[in-house]
Amino acid sequence: MSDNKKTGRYARPETPGAGGRGHGPGRGMGPKQRPKNIRGTLGRLVGYLKGHLGRMGIVLLFAAVSAGVTVVGTQLVSYAIDNFIAAANMEGLLSIIGILLAVYLVGIICQYLQNILMVRISMRITARIRMDLFDKMEDIRLQYYDTHNSGDLMSRLTNDVDNIGNTLSQSVTQLFSGAITVISVLVAMILLNGWLTLIAMVTIPLTLLGSRSVMRISRRAFSQRQKDLGEVNGYVEEFISGQKTIKIFNREAYVQEGFDQLNEELRRSGTKAESVSGIMGPMMNAINNFTYLLVTVAGSVIIISSGGASLTAGNVFAFLTYMKNFGRPLNEAANLMNSILSALAGAERVFAVMDETKEEDAPGALELQDIRGDIAFENVTFSYEEGKPVMKGVSLTAYPGEQVAIVGPTGAGKTTIISLLTRFYDIDSGRITIDGYDLRDLKRDSVRRHVGMVLQDTFLFAETVRENIRYGRPDATDEEVEAAAKMANAHSFIIHMPQGYDTILGDNAGELSQGQRQLLSIARVILFNPSVLILDEATSSIDTRTELKIQEAMLKLMEGRTSFIIAHRLSTIKNADKILVINKGEVVEQGTHQELLDRDGFYAGLYNSQFKTGMAL
Repeated sequence: MSDNKKTGRYARPETPGAGGRGHGPGRGMGPKQRPKNIRGTLGRLVGYLKGHLGRMGIVLLFAAVSAGVTVVGTQLVSYAIDNFIAAANMEGLLSIIGILLAVYLVGIICQYLQNILMVRISMRITARIRMDLFDKMEDIRLQYYDTHNSGDLMSRLTNDVDNIGNTLSQSVTQLFSGAITVISVLVAMILLNGWLTLIAMVTIPLTLLGSRSVMRISRRAFSQRQKDLGEVNGYVEEFISGQKTIKIFNREAYVQEGFDQLNEELRRSGTKAESVSGIMGPMMNAINNFTYLLVTVAGSVIIISSGGASLTAGNVFAFLTYMKNFGRPLNEAANLMNSILSALAGAERVFAVMDETKEEDAPGALELQDIRGDIAFENVTFSYEEGKPVMKGVSLTAYPGEQVAIVGPTGAGKTTIISLLTRFYDIDSGRITIDGYDLRDLKRDSVRRHVGMVLQDTFLFAETVRENIRYGRPDATDEEVEAAAKMANAHSFIIHMPQGYDTILGDNAGELSQGQRQLLSIARVILFNPSVLILDEATSSIDTRTELKIQEAMLKLMEGRTSFIIAHRLSTIKNADKILVINKGEVVEQGTHQELLDRDGFYAGLYNSQFKTGMAL
């Protein structure tokens, strides 16, 4: 598991369903995080540049021309000072001005083309990183989502990746052109006067020492800022999703207090990051101004002592201009450190997800073809968190076409059985087989192609009703879609929607009732036509009258299919071929409804308690 595992306010339970995140003040933020491998992160980012070496070469060419313009332009101004301005030669001065305009125009064009090309390169790289991250997020194990905040993951996919792209498009161009400018200007300075160059270089060690200290502190500060930004995004995502719960319990003030604290922590970390990185610019300016003073004094002394034979006023002007052009890229690089460090911190967060363990099939895994639906759990043990098993030596069988109901108290492990059957998780020990094949010897996607699920918590996409129903079978015809909807008793309310089957649903179909969303989910599974059917409280949000019609449709759907039915209302599974009673991760009883009642055991106690309260009616 990644080191980015949430702690404190955003801690998720290791076992799904064990609880929710907390809010508000008084909860720990967890340990501070800092970049662990700056060199490695840079190396991975450079790896994305390898596919654009040709374009990068053109960018370098334009940068070299721009740097050459700087040197040539300064030399022309120096020549004009010594030969035309000092001699009051207006005609020669005008000719130099014309040449300078042409030279600077070339520089402007090259700089524009350099920036445009670098923007295109950075956008391609950003799109590639985002695609790689999204692909990895599709493949990583479900445990990762159980232990990481969804808002933080969204922040990595959007904010962090955008930050990388912006830095590439802006900072890299300036760093490239700045590096070439520094080299070309340094050569020009040495050729102009070695002693002045030596004096100008005296302050470089001081510059490097100061910038290194500031960068070290800034790295930690920007890493913490990105972490705090991810937590704010996570909090906002949870706030939006939980609006009804927040309002019904009048927790607006409490949630506001929690957001204020997170927002304040982001403000503090952002202020610290920007303040520390902001020291770089003034520090560099102070060092540069001190260097200008030294060079001006030394140049004046050389001019006076030599009578202008070894150095002229134009030479000193040119040298000071070169120094400015030499220091400007260094200052820009220093000022860019905030965005560069922020991008590196974001890149580490992105690569941390990319480095997560993904779902992988065993070498030589088999493709599961048509199946009978003979399923067996053989002494299965499983734990979400190491050392805390939630299933202990579970053994069960489901024969082809058999309807197996799974009942038990909340948290007993009913849904865990289904998650293991679909290989959302892999077991710690034991064996699960389909038609005699060990699940671990089969390709995950081939297993899931034969399993249809209707969950208690339905999820519908922001697509049309028709596309939601045919989600598992994209090639299904409109007639097949409508037939499935009719079988699920969803057709009657669909045709009364604004555009019928072509109505586009909102965020998780918030405009529909929970019962209607569940009916669409049932229609989706009916159309999918799986060999193994899983109903996890599939009718929990449907009224009794509709439930009877759904059960009739489900009976037709379950014919000839191995079916697992998780139910709290025990009256709904009376006719199951087999009932498994789960308690504390163990199968404590199994048999038919009547057999279990006759035993007067755990199941009988559950059933009688519901009957007494009217739940079994």
